[in-house]
Amino acid sequence: MTTSAQLRALLPTRRDYDLRPRILGADLVAGLTVGVVALPLALAFGVSSGVGAAAGLVTAVVAGIVAAVFGGSGVQVSGPTGAMAVVLAPVVAAHGIGSVALVSVLAGVVVLAAGALRLGRLVTYIPWPVVEGFTLGIACVIFLQQVPGAVGAQAPTGLNPAVAAWNSVVAAVTAADGTIAWTLGAAGLVAVVMIVLQRAAPAVPASLVGVALVTVLAEALDAPIDRIGALPDSLPLPVLPSADAAALRDLLGAALAVAALAAIESLLSARVASTMTSAAGDGAVYHPDRELVGQGLASMASGLFGGMPATGAIARTAVNVRSGARTRLAAVTHALVILAVIYLATGPVSRIPLAALAGVLMVTTTRMIPARTVMQVVRASRGTAITFAVTAVITVAFDLIEAVQIGVLVAAFFTLRSVAGAAGVHREPLPGPAQPGDEHIALFRLDGAMFFGAADRLLSQVSRDSLRDGVTVVVLRLSGLRMVDATGAKALAELVHELEHRGIMVLVKGVKPGHLGLLRTVGVLDELRDERHVFATLETAIAHARAHVAALPDAAS
Repeated sequence: MTTSAQLRALLPTRRDYDLRPRILGADLVAGLTVGVVALPLALAFGVSSGVGAAAGLVTAVVAGIVAAVFGGSGVQVSGPTGAMAVVLAPVVAAHGIGSVALVSVLAGVVVLAAGALRLGRLVTYIPWPVVEGFTLGIACVIFLQQVPGAVGAQAPTGLNPAVAAWNSVVAAVTAADGTIAWTLGAAGLVAVVMIVLQRAAPAVPASLVGVALVTVLAEALDAPIDRIGALPDSLPLPVLPSADAAALRDLLGAALAVAALAAIESLLSARVASTMTSAAGDGAVYHPDRELVGQGLASMASGLFGGMPATGAIARTAVNVRSGARTRLAAVTHALVILAVIYLATGPVSRIPLAALAGVLMVTTTRMIPARTVMQVVRASRGTAITFAVTAVITVAFDLIEAVQIGVLVAAFFTLRSVAGAAGVHREPLPGPAQPGDEHIALFRLDGAMFFGAADRLLSQVSRDSLRDGVTVVVLRLSGLRMVDATGAKALAELVHELEHRGIMVLVKGVKPGHLGLLRTVGVLDELRDERHVFATLETAIAHARAHVAALPDAAS
C-alpha cells in the first residue's frame, strides 16, 4: 500500500454513511436510545473524575461527534468513561481542574501520532485474562469511588480508593447529622429502579428513569443532599490551554498514562463492537489505526472545549449495536441528543442529586464484567486465573497502566512456561532391521520450541545420553521443531561443538528452511565435522551413521 493510500485509509469517506431510509431510521433510533442512556453516565463520570458534570456533558458531545466522524469503527460510541475518570481523579487532586484541558490535548496528540504510525494492531497482543482483570479492577475502583457520594461524605484525596471509601463511611457515620440516611436512600432507590427495570423492561432506559424519580422526590421532600449545581446552557468557545515548560514537564507523565488508557480502551471497545456486529450478521469491521486517529482528535477537541479525555465506551457501544445502529450516524445522533439537553434542559439537570449519580455508577460497575466471564477465566487454567487476579488487584491497589504491563508480563511467563513444558527430546530406535554397531548410534527427536526457556533442558539431556554407552554418532532430528530462537540455536551450536570435541560425530536431519539461516548464522553448521552432515531424509542420515560406525577400527567390539 502506498503512502497516499495509507493516508486515505485514515480519513473519513462517503462510504462511512448509508442514507437509505431503512438504515437512516435505524441509526436515528439507536442514537436517540444511546443518548438517553449516556446522559446520566456523562454526568456521573464527569463528577467522579473531579472535573465536574459540565465537563462530562461537553466531552460526550464534542468527543462523541469527532470520534464518530474520524474513528475507525462504524458503531463505536465515545465519551467520558469510568476508567478515564479513575486516571483523571489523582491528576485533578494533584494539579487542579485546570490541568485537565492540557492533559486532554497532550494525550490526544500522542494517540493521534500512534494512529499515524500504524500502531493500532498492538492491542491484539494484550491477553484475554489481562483485559478481563483490568475491567474487573476498574469496576471495583469506580464502585469504591462512589461510596463517599452514596454516604454524603467528602471524598478524601490522595488515598487508595478502598481506604478512601472506608474513611468516608466512618466520617459519615460519626457525623450523625442524618445526611447519610438521605444519600443512601437516594443511591439505593436508583439502584433498585435500575435493577428492577433491567429485568422487567429491558428496553426502558433504567438509569434515566431512576435518576428522574429520585430527583423529583428530592425536590418534593426538599431533601438536604448535594446536587449537581449550575450547568452551562451552551457549549463554551474553544480555548487553547495555556502551557509553559513547567506545566508540560509536570503533566507529561499523566498525559502518557491517559493516552495509553485511551488507546487500549478504545481499541478493545471497537474490537468488541466488531465481534457483536459480526455475530448479528452485519459483518462490520474496524480499522484500529483510524480508530486511534479519531480518538486522538476527539480528546484534543474535548480539551479545547473544556472537556476531559475521551475513549470508546464499551457499555454505550453495546447499547448502540443492540439498538440497531448500522453506521456512525447513530453515534453522532447520540451526541446531538446530549447537546440538546445542554441548550434546553440544564435547569432540571442541575437539580439531580449527586447520590443518584453514585447509585447509577454502582449498578453500572456490577455489569461491567459478567459473573459468567469471571468463571470462564478462573476455570480456564491456573495461569489464566493468576494473571486475571494479579491484574485486577494491581488495578485497584496501585495503577491502571502498571496493571496492564504487569498482567502482560505474568501472562507471558505462564505462556513461556507452557511452551517450554511442551518442548521435548526423545531417543528413538533406529529404523529398519537392527545391524551390528547400532548400539553406537543415538537418534534423538527434538519437538516443540527450541528457545531460551527450554534449550538448556533439552540439550542437556542429549549431551548426557550421548556421553555414555559408547555412542560414537549422534543423529539429531530437527523436523519436529516448530520454533528456534537465537538462544536455542546458540545452545545447539555449543552441543555440537562439545560432542564433536569428544569425538562423537553429529549428523543433522530435517532442518526447516526457515531455521536454516539462523543455524548457519550462529555457527551450528560450522561446528559439524563436514558440511555434508546435514541430511534431508532420515534413511540417508542413518545409512551414513552406520557406514561410519562400520569403518571404525574397533567396530567389531
